[in-house]
Amino acid sequence: MVSLEWISPDTSSQSSRAAPVRMNDYDADTAFLGEWGGFQLRLVLLLCITMIPNGYCGLSIIFVAGTPAHRCRVPEHGLNLTAAWRNVSIPLQEDQQPAKCSRYRLAALLAFSEEGVLPSEVNLSSVPQEGCLDGWEYDRSVYASTIVSDWDLVCEDQWKNPLTSSLFFCGVLVGSFLSGQLSDRFGRKRVLFFTLASQTTLAFIQVFSPSWMVFCILFFLTGMSHISNYLSAFVLGTEILGPRVREFFCTAGSCLFFTVGYMMLPLHAYFLRDWRRLLLGLTAPGFLLLPLWWFIPESTRWLLSQGRIVEAEAIVKNASKMNKKDPPAKIFTSLNVSGSLTYFSEQESKKTKAYNICDMLRSRNIRWISVMLWLVWNMLAISYLALSLNTSNLYGDAYLNCFLSAMAEVPAYMISWLMFHCCSRRLSLSASLFAAGLFLLVIQLIPDDLISLAIALEMMGKFAVTLALALVYAYSMELYPTVVRNTALGAGSMASRIGSIIAPYFIYLRSYSASLPYILMGSLTTTAALLSLLLPESYGMPLPETIANMQPFPGCCQKNVYKVTHTRAEANAADRKCHDIQ
Repeated sequence: MVSLEWISPDTSSQSSRAAPVRMNDYDADTAFLGEWGGFQLRLVLLLCITMIPNGYCGLSIIFVAGTPAHRCRVPEHGLNLTAAWRNVSIPLQEDQQPAKCSRYRLAALLAFSEEGVLPSEVNLSSVPQEGCLDGWEYDRSVYASTIVSDWDLVCEDQWKNPLTSSLFFCGVLVGSFLSGQLSDRFGRKRVLFFTLASQTTLAFIQVFSPSWMVFCILFFLTGMSHISNYLSAFVLGTEILGPRVREFFCTAGSCLFFTVGYMMLPLHAYFLRDWRRLLLGLTAPGFLLLPLWWFIPESTRWLLSQGRIVEAEAIVKNASKMNKKDPPAKIFTSLNVSGSLTYFSEQESKKTKAYNICDMLRSRNIRWISVMLWLVWNMLAISYLALSLNTSNLYGDAYLNCFLSAMAEVPAYMISWLMFHCCSRRLSLSASLFAAGLFLLVIQLIPDDLISLAIALEMMGKFAVTLALALVYAYSMELYPTVVRNTALGAGSMASRIGSIIAPYFIYLRSYSASLPYILMGSLTTTAALLSLLLPESYGMPLPETIANMQPFPGCCQKNVYKVTHTRAEANAADRKCHDIQ
């Protein structure tokens, strides 16, 4: 096994860029635990369970903000209209459906009614129209109540509906920016449970929102917590689990439990058709997850990066008891082949550089990798969210379509695990993106009478996009080093949230052209497929610990991948070689 080392600082150097702690390969030090044991099984299960609320909280807006069929209200009382004139008070559109945002001027209809004139005797196209001055009537057969029907987010105010979703993803954007750096500084576990509690509490308070504005503010704050707990759990599992278990957790494991939450959403919404009751039902399980604090340990890699070796060894020793293994006297070896210290002492660790998002742009190698990944994340998020939010607009039952959309993700996550286990990361990601682009672009060619085929192609496109999304999460984990891994995943998620903010407006484009959203999404995913081919390969490589250990971007920084350093001088030279190219 190739050995990775954390490069110790050159005490003779006066550079302000202090080098991080040097450590031997974590996977080699903890190999005695085995791959699948009681500790790994429990940790995977518990971390995956914490991800279930993310599946329904993030996509609850599909039903919470569902737009029911509506038309202008004609007052029942105080208006002496005959039944015949009341029945024709709403003009018909070109598709012979009642207009949603206008009605015939009631004063004119009342005059005809009082004169005893029948609608068949009048050319209705000559009757002036007016807006919905008395509000709207909503079809309650699908949704008993949504924020759209409660606060009349239709017609002149229909722009507020996509804005509601966009504000949630604005919160996710801010949360991605903050949570990664907080997690790298204060630990994965603390951020995980703090944000899990805040997400559940904020969603509960939303139930009592008195206005659209208050709802949006709370929804923004919920978005900040929503992404933070998912990323923290994802990184914690990535860093503490062995290679094979990590592959399963990063692809099928975490994603399948997210999908469990996603599938719970239409089931809850079917029986709880009032949006307040729906949110109340969705928040209750979140409070049951908080006691898991006493069963989920902190990331041992993060503890080692902070110089807290005693705490890391205690966690590994507890894991060895659960797996019925005998730990070595010294789990994390303190000497390398030349006899120099591999880990910092507690006093030295206080001087270790605190990394932040700016370190992802300092050297040319990590900068180019980051930019390419951010673009791929962004384009993927647009397609995934737009396809997810569009399920309520598809032909047929909205609840069934949402459930089928969630079910389409299950085989995608299982295949992503298999592909991640035995295939090239870069080629797997690119192939799934190309497939998604093809399916989405072909939809516009399907005749209007073949609705089932169009829906099938959309579900296949959702399958391919989901497959790519699962791969890019795990792929990013392998490309970035421990010192910035949570920050890097947060930055990637932050980049994708720019796409998430835009995604609701892709659905809004349906009002202009039904095929336009599919053309744009197909073009973007195809572009992302080409960009992903520029990324370095990480298949079969150990997780990097420092920025100097990262895979080289073509033409940048390093030419030799994971060159093992045996002496302190070689370690410092390797570190300076990467950091000097800025």
